[in-house]
Amino acid sequence: MKTENYDVIVIGGGAIGLATAYHLGKRKAKTLVLEQFTFVNQLGSSAGVSRQFRIPYPDEYMVQMALDAQPYWDELEKEAGQSLLDKVGTLWFGDPAVHSTEGNIAEAEEALKALNVPYTTLTAKEIEEKYHFKNLPETYTGLFQPDGASINFKATIESLLNLCRKEETVHLEENSPVFEIKQIGELFEITTPNGIYIAKKLAIIPGPYINSVINLLDFKIEATYWNMSSAYFKKTNPEIQYPTWFVFQNAVGENGNQFYGFPSVDWDHPEYIRVAPDFVIEPLEEPGDRTLIPNPQELGYTSDWVKEHMTGLATEPEYTSTCLIALSKIPNKELLIDFAPKYVPNYKNIVVYATGWAAKFTPLLGKIMSDLALDGHTKYDISHFQLGRQYFKAL
Repeated sequence: MKTENYDVIVIGGGAIGLATAYHLGKRKAKTLVLEQFTFVNQLGSSAGVSRQFRIPYPDEYMVQMALDAQPYWDELEKEAGQSLLDKVGTLWFGDPAVHSTEGNIAEAEEALKALNVPYTTLTAKEIEEKYHFKNLPETYTGLFQPDGASINFKATIESLLNLCRKEETVHLEENSPVFEIKQIGELFEITTPNGIYIAKKLAIIPGPYINSVINLLDFKIEATYWNMSSAYFKKTNPEIQYPTWFVFQNAVGENGNQFYGFPSVDWDHPEYIRVAPDFVIEPLEEPGDRTLIPNPQELGYTSDWVKEHMTGLATEPEYTSTCLIALSKIPNKELLIDFAPKYVPNYKNIVVYATGWAAKFTPLLGKIMSDLALDGHTKYDISHFQLGRQYFKAL
């Protein structure tokens, strides 16, 4: 067994873990990334090819975070030498009174106004005329924000991985689950199947598998796990294009009734449109319960919605998949960014990121996590994402 010393060990090699390592590498910190599976795998929250970048949120601090992320995306695209965001705009529409995990239309408008973010309000008829939807209730309203984009998420992860490989101070280990974390004075000793590693700092970012790591430090985070379904629908009219969009509707019976979608793009089944349900009929108890097979009821509701409300598409779902998502059970806490609780030895040198819909913030979160690890602070306001010690659960 080999033993090596590092400034920072990043546990988790998904999008945000790699973004953290990328920023650590830019600061020449000797960094190790431990990924329990292979890099660019389909087993966690980095699964799939595309994600949405959008600025509308019901809270000003989330709108500000999306705005703060934009220059980091610009920087990453420049470093990667390729476009990662297909800027098609964000369309939110539906019942303005509905609240969901994505937010609320009326509150989002107020937050956008407060921060002087440009957007256009829309009636149901205008949404149908401009964006190819149909049969919408007359009471529906909408907003269009032009900076929204479809993220080439697979290329984003691959670009971050390649940039990390180019940094002399960044080392990457896949198939390396963490078996044990020991405290040796002010240092950490990490045991994996491939070796024992020593570090001054830990950045723990294993996505939905967060508790499998922090349990080794005798605490856990309360989360709900979703096996998110997704499907593609073939274009019957090749001229039709959609923005990224989300529809807010009340649930029908016991099942969700909210959906979201993407444009057709040349890097992701270009003859198809991706549409997915933003609800899960049966949440998972543990991340290990996930399956790569979508729930057929969720796909059925999605197909029905496409048939009823979208034009230029076939209604048979194809290229179906799932993505494992962890959502915080802590009220009003979507993203969790914090140090370990104070009762954990050397807690100030352990940074944790977990839960939430975070792909749109990937390069910014990498910057935040790297600064917290190296400096113990960040210039960005993370007060809304800190757990508060009462929410950590001791084992």
